[in-house]
Amino acid sequence: MFTTAAMLTLSLAKVMGVYMIFGGLSGFIARDRWSAVLEDCQRSAGLTYIGGVFVFVLGVAIVLAHNIWTDLLSGFISLFGWVAAIEGLVFIAFPGPLLRWSASMLRPRFITIFAIFTIAFGVVLLVAGFTGTVSAP
Repeated sequence: MFTTAAMLTLSLAKVMGVYMIFGGLSGFIARDRWSAVLEDCQRSAGLTYIGGVFVFVLGVAIVLAHNIWTDLLSGFISLFGWVAAIEGLVFIAFPGPLLRWSASMLRPRFITIFAIFTIAFGVVLLVAGFTGTVSAP
């Protein structure tokens, strides 16, 4: 059972858990889509830029609403926001290295390992979101 400092932590854990479970499932169900999305980003500067802006805004929104580091679950949620914000900025300003690194990871074995890890971590977040409690201030 997780105890956290804010109800928002539990809500974000549920949302991120569902996101990660379905994202991981897509590694099994729609593996070719991952390659197609990456190829589209490599061909389209506009798509990469808009994607970067979206990821940056999402990350900053999480950081502004939830920059809490008092416990493990809160810290992970906050870290997720910071990483998303930084990743968005990298996609906006310097997408090439990140896209090349991503392409190097699109081997079937890596996709399977990544998908399993993503699903497992998503389940942990979902369970934490539904069973966690908020400590009194």
